Amino acid sequence: MQRSIPEVVKSFFGQYPLKAYDKGEVLIQAGEEPAGVFYPTEGRVIQYDISPGGNTVVVNVFKPGAFFPMSWAINGTANSYFFEASTNIMAHQAPAKEVVDFLHDNPDVTFDLLSRVYRGTDGLLRRMAHLMGGDARTRLLFELLNAAYRFGQAQSDGTIFVPLKEHDLASQSGLARETVNRNFQSLKTAGIVSITHQGFTVRDLAVLEAELGKGL
Repeated sequence: MQRSIPEVVKSFFGQYPLKAYDKGEVLIQAGEEPAGVFYPTEGRVIQYDISPGGNTVVVNVFKPGAFFPMSWAINGTANSYFFEASTNIMAHQAPAKEVVDFLHDNPDVTFDLLSRVYRGTDGLLRRMAHLMGGDARTRLLFELLNAAYRFGQAQSDGTIFVPLKEHDLASQSGLARETVNRNFQSLKTAGIVSITHQGFTVRDLAVLEAELGKGL
């Protein structure tokens, strides 16, 4: 029986030691040469930059099944971002050359990676449009919807739970935490989301989509 792409990728990275990293631990520093390509099996990793004002600006979030930093591995591009465990994580790390050779030998895996890159690029372009033309509420709605689709966990009552908190959304949207809190309360009052210490719950994705559409 032919193995699925995730199984092939998992088998490749499984040749290398599995290591635990604590929440808040920086896996790769900006400006440093990465020691290899990471493949998390548990938890989340954020990729971020530091703005001139000293704020953390999250540009990507990696979950199990992803591997990074691929621009550095494939193109030799100098790394200018921080990669930090946003939860406790478990991850394999493979040498860049071995990963590139693996992609050469497995075109179906490469095509899948390219497909994910394009989906991510579409998301970045949409985020840019909201950052340039949207108000704070629109920017937050976009991040909420994006997070729900990427990390949401369907519940038995039809709602979607997302294990992200206000400070995560503030970093990803570039908004002040106070602004996120104010808009969150407005959405909570409208019955669109509910909030707990573990994250937030979206009552109905269609309603959230409609709210975002009002700001376009």
